Amino acid sequence: MPASVYLPRRDLQCLLDLIVSQGYTLQGPQVIDGAILMRPLNSTSQLPKGLEQTQAPGEYRLQQTQGLRHFSWANGPQALKPLTFVPRETLWRSELQPDGTLKFHESIDPPEPTAVLGVRGCDLAALALQDQHFAGDPYYQQRRQSLLLIAIDCSHPADTCFCASTRDGPDAKQGFDLALSELEEGFLVRAGSQQGTALMEQLKVSEPTLAQQQEAQSQLEQARQQQRHLPDFEPAKLIQLNQHTAWDEVADACLSCGNCTSVCPSCFCFSESEAPELNGNESSHQRQWDSCFSEGHSYIHGHRFRPDTKGRYRQWLTHKFGSWVEQYGRSGCTGCGRCISWCPVGIDPLQVLTQLGETQS
Repeated sequence: MPASVYLPRRDLQCLLDLIVSQGYTLQGPQVIDGAILMRPLNSTSQLPKGLEQTQAPGEYRLQQTQGLRHFSWANGPQALKPLTFVPRETLWRSELQPDGTLKFHESIDPPEPTAVLGVRGCDLAALALQDQHFAGDPYYQQRRQSLLLIAIDCSHPADTCFCASTRDGPDAKQGFDLALSELEEGFLVRAGSQQGTALMEQLKVSEPTLAQQQEAQSQLEQARQQQRHLPDFEPAKLIQLNQHTAWDEVADACLSCGNCTSVCPSCFCFSESEAPELNGNESSHQRQWDSCFSEGHSYIHGHRFRPDTKGRYRQWLTHKFGSWVEQYGRSGCTGCGRCISWCPVGIDPLQVLTQLGETQS
């Protein structure tokens, strides 16, 4: 673990105040309608306290305990993706001129500097994948560059988590400005950027004791041991298993609802459409999240290449765990487990991969 300093729990509010004083709008985890979501944050009193979770295939529940920790849970349905690749946005506007020509206006509004408290290692890894995919996208890049990220090492993984297998957690490894490791009495804080270092230098901190460092290491190791593990399979050969019976079994259960792609921190499918104004003279060209589970996503000139659920699920899993390795140098999965918890019928991709891996061996 990189060199850290110790911040007492009572001084966490000082960190929040410092971030806001730097001109950032701060977002942090809060309980909304029975789930943990990122919302505007001003006070530590708004953070969860003593909250833990139960996650399983098709199940997500929060439980209140008597503990003092703010981050004793793994994740909620919301990752960083909505802050950079927004669910719906206008790319450009067109306006009919008096001479009959069209005038186009690019629609890039400067984003508000935003700090996010509570980012997990799996979501930072997914953000790095999004950075690759949207490297040339000015809409994404402008929002991305406006973010200040305060990560939290995961000490209480859910039963659906497997980020240790993908090497993306439970500790935050890269891509953060500051990272916190929550202990019973406070936090170990480390910087991951010059901006993070500048913030850390303004906090009232002390050198961590050996006991505090050992506590942080021990809970990380325990978090690793508690997690599930990715099964053995060969990514390059997944696409060759088109006729495997596993696809039929999944198709019988899958609703093609797209929940898994919505909560996935790395999925990036989108569609584009025109939204004309009622005056008939103006129109907006919009981009919105889409899913490879939607019937129209594979539509090309009168033909749907994946007309059934079997083909759509196969496309999602083989792309995510197989062809992304060739495209981006790694799997598209970072082990957050959201697709398992938030699937309404409890489909578990790791079980599907286990079946496919048995065929490969």
